[in-house]
Amino acid sequence: MSAREAVESTVPAPSAEPDQPAASAAPAPSAPSAESVRDAMSPIVTPTTDNRPDSGADLLFPVPDDDGAPFWEYTARGELRIQTCSGCDALRFPPRPCCPHCQSFAAHWQRMSGRGRIWSYVVPHPPLLPAYAALPGYNAIVVELADAPHIRLVGNLVAAADAPLNSVEPARLRIGAPVKAAFHTLPGGVTVPRWLLERP
Repeated sequence: MSAREAVESTVPAPSAEPDQPAASAAPAPSAPSAESVRDAMSPIVTPTTDNRPDSGADLLFPVPDDDGAPFWEYTARGELRIQTCSGCDALRFPPRPCCPHCQSFAAHWQRMSGRGRIWSYVVPHPPLLPAYAALPGYNAIVVELADAPHIRLVGNLVAAADAPLNSVEPARLRIGAPVKAAFHTLPGGVTVPRWLLERP
């Protein structure tokens, strides 16, 4: 069977009764109004902060894996620790099973002072995810640790550990500003390091 015959065999034959009226075509859909398009695209967001008991369902939360589980166990105790190779003492982040320098699989977790400097920052405009629309002016910062300048952690600069993500005015963000870690437990139970200005 040729390709043409195969296609023609799948097309239904015309009705054998020519006197029957043709089936009426479905009416063409009307174009949506500008208001309905705008309403369909506008996110509905109820939480105003990520630390209210009824909020947080759509915010981004860390997902601990086997290599990083100790990091989150220490943050739950209010400690900032970085994975350290037991073979060559090299600090590494993010956590991984093998040292990239000496290939040792032995590691321990070294306690850090919790101090650092803002290495970089961004204030997203507009929020990229609907759950963050109620938090205009929130920031994401990269902190270079004072104990290990080659280790950088991503977090948020806030006015207090449990303050909303947008509690610090964007105008106060400065590259090189000294910061210290504070710990906040998210609605899902994971405790994350946040950052406070050393000199508010």
